[in-house]
Amino acid sequence: MSATINCREFAEYFGTPIRSQMNPAYVFEVEGAPYAIEEFYLEDLCSLIPYRVRGGMYNVAVSLIQSFDELEAKDQSSRTAREGGLSLPDRGSVLVFLPGLGEIHYMQEALSKLVRKRLQVYPLHSSVTLEEQNGVFLVPVPGYRKIILSTNIAESSVTVPDVKYVIDFCLARHMVCDKETHYQSLRLTWASKTNCNQRRGRAGRVSMGYCYRLVTKEFWRNEIPDYVVPEMVRAPLANIMLKVKLLDMGDPRSLLSTALSPPQLNDIERTILQLKEMGALSVGNDGQGQKRFDGELTFLGRILAHLPVDLHLGKMIVLGHVFGCLEECLIIAASLSLKSFFAMPSLQQLAGYRSKLSFAHGVQSDSIAFVNAFKAWHTSRSKGELRHPKSELEWGKENCIQIKRIREVAELYEDLKERTSQFNMHVIENPVPMDYASLHKQRFILQVVIAGAYYPNYFSQGEMDEELASKDLSGHDPKTTVNLPPYSFLYYKQLQSLFRQCGQVKSIAFDGARGHVEFYRTTTRGSGVLPEVSLALLLAHQRHPLDIFVHPSDEVETFVVEVGHFWGFQADDASMEKQRHLTAEINSHELCPVPVSLYPNLLCLAPFSEGDEQGLYYRAKILHVCGSSVEVFFLDFGNTSLVSLGLCSALSPQAQEFQISGMRPSAQSMILGDQWSSRARNRFITLVNGHPLIVSLFSILHGIMRVELLINTDTVTSSVADIMMQEGHAIKAEESFESKQIHDVLVSLYKDLQDGTFTPNATSSSWKTSKEEEKQLIDSLLQSFAKTSQSSLKSKARTLAKWLTHIS
Repeated sequence: MSATINCREFAEYFGTPIRSQMNPAYVFEVEGAPYAIEEFYLEDLCSLIPYRVRGGMYNVAVSLIQSFDELEAKDQSSRTAREGGLSLPDRGSVLVFLPGLGEIHYMQEALSKLVRKRLQVYPLHSSVTLEEQNGVFLVPVPGYRKIILSTNIAESSVTVPDVKYVIDFCLARHMVCDKETHYQSLRLTWASKTNCNQRRGRAGRVSMGYCYRLVTKEFWRNEIPDYVVPEMVRAPLANIMLKVKLLDMGDPRSLLSTALSPPQLNDIERTILQLKEMGALSVGNDGQGQKRFDGELTFLGRILAHLPVDLHLGKMIVLGHVFGCLEECLIIAASLSLKSFFAMPSLQQLAGYRSKLSFAHGVQSDSIAFVNAFKAWHTSRSKGELRHPKSELEWGKENCIQIKRIREVAELYEDLKERTSQFNMHVIENPVPMDYASLHKQRFILQVVIAGAYYPNYFSQGEMDEELASKDLSGHDPKTTVNLPPYSFLYYKQLQSLFRQCGQVKSIAFDGARGHVEFYRTTTRGSGVLPEVSLALLLAHQRHPLDIFVHPSDEVETFVVEVGHFWGFQADDASMEKQRHLTAEINSHELCPVPVSLYPNLLCLAPFSEGDEQGLYYRAKILHVCGSSVEVFFLDFGNTSLVSLGLCSALSPQAQEFQISGMRPSAQSMILGDQWSSRARNRFITLVNGHPLIVSLFSILHGIMRVELLINTDTVTSSVADIMMQEGHAIKAEESFESKQIHDVLVSLYKDLQDGTFTPNATSSSWKTSKEEEKQLIDSLLQSFAKTSQSSLKSKARTLAKWLTHIS
């Protein structure tokens, strides 16, 4: 029997009635410790540590570990004097019990400062990779001391035979359920005496052991509980209640009252109401209120009772069947029911987080990441790419996925699939491949299913103060920029190297003492928050610099970035002549191959071919390297193409990036938050393709021109935004605070231009301090607009220029 079990409670529960009295069952105690274990408490450490320790309990533990060398030296001296001979003292292993991963990292950092003490520190936690966990069983290097920092996982699940010292903080985290919200969370509590005694037994397996409890004797006797609170009393009762209803043995309150540690009546009644709200129990009433705290199992309730997962996950599986995404919901349920298969190395957490972000495909959701990672692993296995175990392990290491745990998820997935098939809920075998729009629509439906399953556990996000955000970032784009602490300009080179781990840094700018790191956004990545920003924010919470290989993100090849977001070039005679001259100049010389290995964002010359024949060469930028081919973006035209590696030749864009202002996707056209549906995209292409377009400049934000797009025909000039809104593809949207602020600056500059007081590159403009590149663009635009007839301008607030867009 485990040492953590209350033997007296079991003996009384299984007692035998004799002569009208309950006689408890017999209890046999068998001691199995081969070596003695000495116990020490906090007040006993004064004699072991020759100085007074100030600070937190972490410092006490660190000082105690340092004193072990002196204790072992004294013990070795006495043994040598008693037995004779000479030998080096045996540096016994130390097992430190901490309540959680955060405390383990804090203690690990404190021990890392003791470089000369020759310590080998191993974290032991359920989220740590299996490779790191296996390190605790290795024999330490001669002359080194092994330190194991563990949670209660080492109480009974793991036994390390060479542990000589146990340092116990007498703390633990237990899963509890909030009585109001029914939300489960880990709460920091004092470990029970039985748990602490179990920890004490980890020492003394092969030699005499020592246990140090970092509490006083008085606190141990009076405050530490004797036994842990039974799980039935502190954990959710929903799954237990469904099992009881399956037995059909009457009122669940009466049946659960006969348990060894019966839950409180209020908790039972609250759980029944929760199951009724979820739809697992019927909301019947016999007219006298007898059914208020009872009910019959519904079809949903029977399914949930037969699934070995949490109720919310079970409901998600049922909703997945209803909405046609059963396979994805089964994967999510299996993944969330077990330990995460994403590897989070203790010293390389950024690598694990990067892998999760890459599998999430732009959606910061663990559930979506689990689905994509599991499908990628399953697809690779089906194709035979991971036939050899070594290949599978290498794939897992490359993608920060623990193969053993993802196999466990696969086993549970198959079990859930078999259980749901008994209720006529089947996964579609060999589904038809989906296109871009269908894939994102399916993902949006999956997000709706997840939200429906976890009702009402939602949180609402407050509105962002755009003015404050713009002020904090000095006008930089908050979706591509992170702040730096004061005086970070002193470490410019180190910052460049540090943030290169997160992605391609476009610039590191400083405004007084503050600094801003802006990451580069490729032309086909949409307008959401960059994954690099999320990685940088995570990096801010890391204590150790990380060196991580940057994997390229998956991109969608398209010439139209999204509805209202396109590329164009000036159509006046001078610009067209310049374009023809540039093309002729490029193709008139003998082209040389690129002297370096191709990589993303490298500028080069690439051919554009519309048929089988090779076309002329144009200026291009590499987006992706795909085997023997590369995807390039033509700088002067705004379109993309796939060309062979060998055709790229060595080498300022003429095209300008636009976004339509004042509109955003409607509910029917929105997929994945800020993406447009294929129907809206196709309608936009139909509207603008083959027509001369007029843009009415509103602002220039982060290098992108925010404009009103007009279609100019022989009879009428129509607004593309108005057409899209009339047809239901878009709805009106207010421009951001920063865009409106820039618009006011443009109006002021235009007024100065009309009055004849405008001076290019004026140093008094506040625009120049934060937007130097965009200021130059505005100056060039205003100079060209000055030559335009004033009658062609619609108003003082808007200046018009004709642009020809290249949309394919």
